Amino acid sequence: MVLHPDDFTEQAQDARRCRLESGYLQTVGDDRRRALGQFFTHPEIARFMARWVAESPNRGIHDPAFGLGAFADAADEAGGSPFTGGDIDRRILDYWRERSPNRGEASVREEDYLLAWGRSYGNIICNPPYMRFQKFANRDAALERFERELGLRLSGYTNIASAFLIKSLSELAPGGRLAYIMPPEFLNTGYGTAVKRRLIAGSRLAAIVKLDCEKEAFPDAITSACVILYDSARKFSRLKLYSAKSLDALETLGDCPPDAEIPYGRLDPSAKWLPHFEKDPPTVSADAVPLSYYGRFIRGIATGANEFFAIKPSRAAELGLGESELTPCVAKSAQIRSPFFTAADYDRLTERDERTLLFNVLGQPSDAARAYIRLGETLGYDRRYITRNRNPWHRLERREPSPILVGVFSRGGYKVARNETAALNLTCFHGFRPNAAGERYVDQLFLYLSSRVGRKTLSLSARMYGDSLSKFEPNDLNAALVPPPQALEDLPAERVAEAMERMRHTGARPEYAETRFARAMGIM
Repeated sequence: MVLHPDDFTEQAQDARRCRLESGYLQTVGDDRRRALGQFFTHPEIARFMARWVAESPNRGIHDPAFGLGAFADAADEAGGSPFTGGDIDRRILDYWRERSPNRGEASVREEDYLLAWGRSYGNIICNPPYMRFQKFANRDAALERFERELGLRLSGYTNIASAFLIKSLSELAPGGRLAYIMPPEFLNTGYGTAVKRRLIAGSRLAAIVKLDCEKEAFPDAITSACVILYDSARKFSRLKLYSAKSLDALETLGDCPPDAEIPYGRLDPSAKWLPHFEKDPPTVSADAVPLSYYGRFIRGIATGANEFFAIKPSRAAELGLGESELTPCVAKSAQIRSPFFTAADYDRLTERDERTLLFNVLGQPSDAARAYIRLGETLGYDRRYITRNRNPWHRLERREPSPILVGVFSRGGYKVARNETAALNLTCFHGFRPNAAGERYVDQLFLYLSSRVGRKTLSLSARMYGDSLSKFEPNDLNAALVPPPQALEDLPAERVAEAMERMRHTGARPEYAETRFARAMGIM
């Protein structure tokens, strides 16, 4: 075959890569790709990252999550530094090798990167797997190696991408550059503290580029993304932050002023960093207190098998289960549609025969309950990840009904509800449990969480994913700032009752409550 010069244009290379990736997906199926956390790097992003790494004085680039070689192609275009790679998935490597005969097979090895230690690389570039550590087959062995090799005990909530990044930072040779594309949730999470601490040690982190074009970058992923640029040859006084509104903007990003520059002295690894990207982040009064002052949000009950534990009333009657073995529950976010969840709302769900009962045996099970437990074992529910770690597997954690519920996932604003029933909530909601200081302020806190000011303040604590999807973990809510006790005390009881009644009938908060909260938080 005779190659035409046009075969080497970026358009031709992109078309070849598109055929390679679509062919691979047709071969293995989308389920396998998602199970392994494989999301392919857009060529524009690969070129941007490869150009950054290619400016390093060091020779050699390593990609620990090689996949179908997007960075190898981009590195060739950027200057052709010797390229090596590794990947845990033999099938994807075989597919790449069969369709890339001009590349030496010795440059890419099959390996589990999180278990392969003792190497150093001149430069590192990577789009790591996007998956939770809980879904990683070698999770325990990997955590043990991190503790042994780096003296670092990773949180079980750490995702695989963050673990890859920490390991790569430890393997980067002096003078080398690193470019990683990551889900930015670690910038706002508790487990991300360890990641950020490693990133800013020595002041080598040059920039973070948030991709505000996730649908263009990763059309198949429910996540947003950011690019980490790290240069071990330089020390920086400020961290540059960029927001790329389109992939085309990456071409000239280095010629543009950053959206923000944060002095290294202000980079607290235990703080949330995503607010640094905000153009006009709200300044909150120094009198504000964390929500944990009044109590704590805790996650909903994790049954491990909702289809077994969350039961329809008709099914409970069919099984002959007694009232003492069934607890009212909210099993899905869609079951709550207004700011107040009342006994009448629960009764309507029951009348529609929705899953409103939780199989929850607290004492000795009845004959009917024992029969249902045996059925669950026959169907394998006792061997699920969560259930097999409980003894007995069908015994759920003890909970009390929470007076305030906040939705875990949301688009365009989180869901908050005043729970006036005895229903427990599953993991679709986090539930607030007030302490002694917070018991008297439950209605005021509910009004604040529902207010414009409250929503604006709490949004700074959310974890942002693609397609405007946000998520709260319980500690995100517990650390969020709320008005101090004196400000809540200054809202007269009759005004609180009036505001609650207005919300109950119209869904709107009176303006005086909004004004009080804004003044209390120093946001006007």
